[in-house]
Amino acid sequence: MTRLLVSSRSPYEPVAGFSRAVRAGRHVSVAGTAPVMADGGDPPADAYGQARRCLEIILGALAEAGARPQDVVRTRMFATSAGDWPEIARAHGEVFAAVRPASTFVVVAGLLDPRWRVELEADAFIA
Repeated sequence: MTRLLVSSRSPYEPVAGFSRAVRAGRHVSVAGTAPVMADGGDPPADAYGQARRCLEIILGALAEAGARPQDVVRTRMFATSAGDWPEIARAHGEVFAAVRPASTFVVVAGLLDPRWRVELEADAFIA
């Protein structure tokens, strides 16, 4: 089986030894994705903006692995506050409303960077 590693060039990848996404055959797994800005700047302050940024990174990784949003079968949303659910769900729904992947929302005590309010993951199966 062919294995393709996709990097987002995050500074965390070489330190922790992971890839943004891995395609193994027709399966693509996208790692936990935080709202890291391309220019290294501050992430959006709001949960919706952060979720949108996470989704931009995820969609880019999926595309690089040869997958489309329609191929996503599972997502996971990790948030630091249950109160952010409506805004995170709105961003998620803008991308996946028609796809309707299996999804999980988990409230966590904190994420790696205290500015982050959300981190997302996705798994896809290319038909």
